[in-house]
Amino acid sequence: MKRLSMQAGFTLIEIMVVVFILGLLVTLVAPKIIGRTDQARQTKAIADIKAIEQGMKLFKLDNGFYPSTAEGINALVQAPPRARRFNPDGYLDKVPLDPWGMEYVYSTDGRTVHVMSYGADGVEGGDGYNRDLDNYED
Repeated sequence: MKRLSMQAGFTLIEIMVVVFILGLLVTLVAPKIIGRTDQARQTKAIADIKAIEQGMKLFKLDNGFYPSTAEGINALVQAPPRARRFNPDGYLDKVPLDPWGMEYVYSTDGRTVHVMSYGADGVEGGDGYNRDLDNYED
């Protein structure tokens, strides 16, 4: 009679060691990843603001003026009635929302543009992650 060979597999101890190591890795790595989400949102908002500002400059090059405050950021997606040479592809694919789901605030005096997000709290002012972000920052 031939004896059946032992089945290959993992012992309970080996599985417990692997689970412990995975738990330890999650404990060390997760706080670093989770803590960076607010910073990532601020970085995304600043990139959006710069893209809107760049779109406004291209709009002005084509048309000779910035969109009015009333026409807003939407003027980069849909041609306002007074636009003479609007880029047929637009200047943005769509009007973006800030990373907190709010609209960006746009204003102009005709010579300069001001684009901003009110930050995580959605109200003017604030510090840290609640601070306002705009195109005047370095």
